[in-house]
Amino acid sequence: MPEFRLETERLILRNWWEGDLLPFHVMCTDPLVMEHLGPPMAVQEVRGVIGRQQGLQETLGHCFWALERKDDGCFIGFCGIKPGPKDTPIEGKPEIGWRLASDCWGQGYAREAARASLDWGFANLPDERIWAITTQGNTRSWGLMLRLGMVEHAELAFDHPEVPVESALRPHITWSVGR
Repeated sequence: MPEFRLETERLILRNWWEGDLLPFHVMCTDPLVMEHLGPPMAVQEVRGVIGRQQGLQETLGHCFWALERKDDGCFIGFCGIKPGPKDTPIEGKPEIGWRLASDCWGQGYAREAARASLDWGFANLPDERIWAITTQGNTRSWGLMLRLGMVEHAELAFDHPEVPVESALRPHITWSVGR
């Protein structure tokens, strides 16, 4: 797979490496990180997430990229753009997403990575809008969407088909930002 590397002042967005598995698994078992995402993930589930992102990078040239801090080379999460999930209002549309280790919250990393991803998306994709989805209660995530200039599309609220019917995480809201 060709090397992908997008740098910001403090971060590197890059291809996923085998060494990302364990720190990403730790993130995906952190109750703070998973509060609005679902139950803790087993290592095989995490491996599957990484594999799907690697496949998207290989076929499309973009995905939710691994996120590394420049000053110490530490893996701190992911951010990037991939096609929106099937059976949602953003199916096939460019979706921006992020997930950071909880000890990296509140330091501006998510905003820095998201801004770079949006800039990359508008420079490299033909779409006029980039979309995002989150659970209704994920105020940290939609707060970042607001800071990025995104707007909510209340008419596109939906129940996420991949979330169990009985889960409080099923209702989702939809946001976007234009060029």
